[in-house]
Amino acid sequence: MKTHSPLVDIIKKAMPAVVSITISKGIKELEKELSAQQFPFTSYGADQPHISPEDVDRQGMVKIGGGSGFIVDTSGIILTNRHVISEPNAQYAVVTDDNETHEAEIIARDPINDVAVLKIKAKNLQALPLSDSLHIELGQDVLTIGNALGMFKNTVSRGIVSGISRHIPAQIEPGAKTEELRGLIQTDAAINPGNSGGPLLNMDGEVIGINTAIIFGAQNIGFAIPINAAKRDLEDLREFGRIRKPLLGVKYIILNDALQRHFKLDVDYGALVIRQDPYDQAVVPNSPADKAGILEHDIILECNNQKITRDITLQDMLNNFEVGDTLALKIFRGGKNVETTLKLVERK
Repeated sequence: MKTHSPLVDIIKKAMPAVVSITISKGIKELEKELSAQQFPFTSYGADQPHISPEDVDRQGMVKIGGGSGFIVDTSGIILTNRHVISEPNAQYAVVTDDNETHEAEIIARDPINDVAVLKIKAKNLQALPLSDSLHIELGQDVLTIGNALGMFKNTVSRGIVSGISRHIPAQIEPGAKTEELRGLIQTDAAINPGNSGGPLLNMDGEVIGINTAIIFGAQNIGFAIPINAAKRDLEDLREFGRIRKPLLGVKYIILNDALQRHFKLDVDYGALVIRQDPYDQAVVPNSPADKAGILEHDIILECNNQKITRDITLQDMLNNFEVGDTLALKIFRGGKNVETTLKLVERK
């Protein structure tokens, strides 16, 4: 009698909890957004984008994209990426492993991390167990499951953890500024467009991350958000009915040798408080930073006795604090060190 790989058992157990997410828009909405040259239903050349009548369903909806997600509670709670459900004026549906389609309710979007929470009304659901991403190790085996390219449902790939605490620039929402995703898990398991929001699993079938990004032009380099970030969001939802993130209230850049030379500064580490554009504010009025007396061009050197560097940024530290926590900051101002304390409030 042949024996199969233990991977088969892991996949069979996990697959029923992985879902596909479809994104649709009304044809009239698309007519407003797309150029008039693309309408009516006519192709103007092989590389001229267009919509054909076959793309439109009976309700006048057109599928414009897809992603992945996974069930974390049998009541119908689903985790995915924020960027998967960021399309304005769109409708979202969840296709479960039994090919049933369910209307998706958006419960919450994480304002910091690329995480979103959905809910569907369905019975007999299976949920995936969540691991502790603090215990991830380089080289450990991992699996990904997702809706690859929005076409190939339940695609499984295998790899290892290639890196820990990576940071990459990303545009999470259409038209938004590029922001930095930090603390990511790097893996060589194949992640394709459409895999976004699917689970990154360890060999116990537990979720250690949410697949989120790839580097275009590179091979075998994918990234996942550590599951602990999403676990905090779920805890907030259970306790407060919303995701709560702490607010400090400063705009800043992290210093290094090059920036020290450019700005002719006395230090080469820390967070330089500075506006991002002429119409911006470096310190948010009435924020904890403002009330603590932090000024533009201050350099925040330490937070709770921990030095702020490129490897451990101020945002990395804030991710470990809760609303209401007190911070002790060491600030460099006018050639002198200044110390202040403040209490974090909830980001609105």
